[in-house]
Amino acid sequence: MSVTLEHDGAQALAVSAVLARAPWSTCPDAVARCEQTFTGVALPDFPARREQKAHNCTHLYDLALLAAAHAHDVATLVYDVYVSDPVEGERRAEIRRDGERVLDWRDKDYRVIAPDELAGLKLMEMRAWIESLDADRQEAARILQWASLIAHGRTIPLAEQSDASRMPPTCYTFQPEQAVRAQRVGKARDFSDGSAEPLEFVDETV
Repeated sequence: MSVTLEHDGAQALAVSAVLARAPWSTCPDAVARCEQTFTGVALPDFPARREQKAHNCTHLYDLALLAAAHAHDVATLVYDVYVSDPVEGERRAEIRRDGERVLDWRDKDYRVIAPDELAGLKLMEMRAWIESLDADRQEAARILQWASLIAHGRTIPLAEQSDASRMPPTCYTFQPEQAVRAQRVGKARDFSDGSAEPLEFVDETV
């Protein structure tokens, strides 16, 4: 997934979203919703569109906010996020910015167990701690939190997450009008053996 903003320094003149792979048949329709949500919006006002998040693909929405936050960057910024599979129920998550490690933690059953400053926090209940950080670490912490939550999906049997009508209305596909017609699409892909990369089809020159 990707989001590209064209802007004049003040507002988004055009928004282009790409959803190369999606888990549900209705997800591709969320591309247009993302573009409608942010086109013409002042860059500093992107976060104020939060009430629209549940009606968007949450992943495209979050990427749009990141794009707006870095619209004036003069150098390329690269985040790399790593989340392990669980080993005896424990996982390790790490985020690097331009190759430098910013944060890492271990969690078990959706609750952080290390480092000590985070121990006991649930992954879904980290807002107060995140907001206590400086701006750069806040951004990194939000990304690592998102990735940690998303990575849990890998451990949930597909049969338990294939009825959109049973999901809470937290995104475009899970809204009632979409959920009743959403079908699981695509296939499971496992990159664990290192023989393929998730983004190997992407043209890095773009």
